[in-house]
Amino acid sequence: MAKFDYDLFVIGAGSGGVRAARVAAMSGAKVAVAEEYRVGGTCVIRGCVPKKFMVYASEFAAFAKTAEGYGWSPSGAVFDWTKFLLAKDREIARLSGIYVTNLQNAGAELLHGKARLVDAHTVAIAGKDGAEDRTVTADKILVATGGRPFKPTEIPGVEHAITSEEAFHLPQLPKRILIAGGGYIAVEFAGIFNGLGVDTTLVYRGANILRGFDDDVRAHVAEEMKKRGIKVVLGCQHDRIEKTATGLANHMTSGHVVETDVVMFATGRKPYVDGLGLETAGVTLNDAGAVAVDGFSKTNVANIWAVGDVTDRINLTPVAIREGAAFAQTEFHNNPTSFDHEMVASAVFSQPPVGSVGLSEADARRQHGKVDIYMSRFRPMKTTFYGGDDRCLIKLVVAADSEKILGCHVVGPDSPEIIQMAAIALKMGVTKPQWDSTCAVHPTLAEELVTMREKHLPVGA
Repeated sequence: MAKFDYDLFVIGAGSGGVRAARVAAMSGAKVAVAEEYRVGGTCVIRGCVPKKFMVYASEFAAFAKTAEGYGWSPSGAVFDWTKFLLAKDREIARLSGIYVTNLQNAGAELLHGKARLVDAHTVAIAGKDGAEDRTVTADKILVATGGRPFKPTEIPGVEHAITSEEAFHLPQLPKRILIAGGGYIAVEFAGIFNGLGVDTTLVYRGANILRGFDDDVRAHVAEEMKKRGIKVVLGCQHDRIEKTATGLANHMTSGHVVETDVVMFATGRKPYVDGLGLETAGVTLNDAGAVAVDGFSKTNVANIWAVGDVTDRINLTPVAIREGAAFAQTEFHNNPTSFDHEMVASAVFSQPPVGSVGLSEADARRQHGKVDIYMSRFRPMKTTFYGGDDRCLIKLVVAADSEKILGCHVVGPDSPEIIQMAAIALKMGVTKPQWDSTCAVHPTLAEELVTMREKHLPVGA
């Protein structure tokens, strides 16, 4: 048997890679992890965690207005962007340190530098200057490098634009921003900047935002965003970006010109495979440029696996964690495990936020034929008290024959928290009669989920 330096070498110290390394190391395996940037990956360093802090910060202006409606006097508070950034960076550094500690406590070795496959069992690790510091061998290799945002290079002047990664480190809060894109990242940042007092425009080439979500959810979120002062422009995209003396002129395909201080592209992310040497090792990529894997996250090369966003299956941190744990259980604990990608809940931390699990109405009709829809739109109790105009949406998609609930969609306060519990029931195959047998908790927004009895009929039905 060949002798290797490590039983497992993990490329990428994000959520999926770290979990896999820890679980594998606890079996007694000799494990190393290489990370070229900071330990914690996209989610902790430049993704969902700092973004959620920004969402929290952006909500306080609206909270202050709500407080006035409940009898509180105006506070006159002023937001300090620099102070927020310092606090955010301190917390991210703390969390990254926890990841490092957890790896070390599990017995895994951490190597700082960019890893590149020399062959199926050999990895070269380059330091910050690009020089190869060392070369090691491993019995098994796991690729967990995640994804990176991209900008459409064919647009003249796109070099003046930023992505979500730079948005976390803007030296000052802009007065005007244009965000290109309609996915969850674009929608979330539109709510963030708008909440912080920035004149915000969201431009998307499609017919509506949040492609892939239920159509009623998409339309509802778009309307609520407009109520909050975000300019949502659909069916339009950039023709070019021009730097001027007073800002950036966004020349749109509609013929309009919108001048802003910052332009942010949130038009998607791509699996990060650049410079990894995957082709040298013989690893196959799929048509989307992601690492192709089977149900156990194994590539076409017998000793190489991949988990997380680099595989472009479901690009969510908890999914990467579960994939990494499943890999380690299978290969190092003699417990064959594959992660089930069905009925995975997701949240959009837009304003208002979205919680969704299961099928949209359109997908359910395509897959199951006849379905029943239960839907309610209403003003939340907190908003009604002071005459606000915010509205919530709750929707259930139910198979007409079996009465199994195929999808649950919530738009409104705390919907990401609500959907976590709903996901448990849907994962277990709950039916509408079983769902309805649950007694409501009153007064709550979530009680609407178990009190909808009338089927929703399409307009004109």
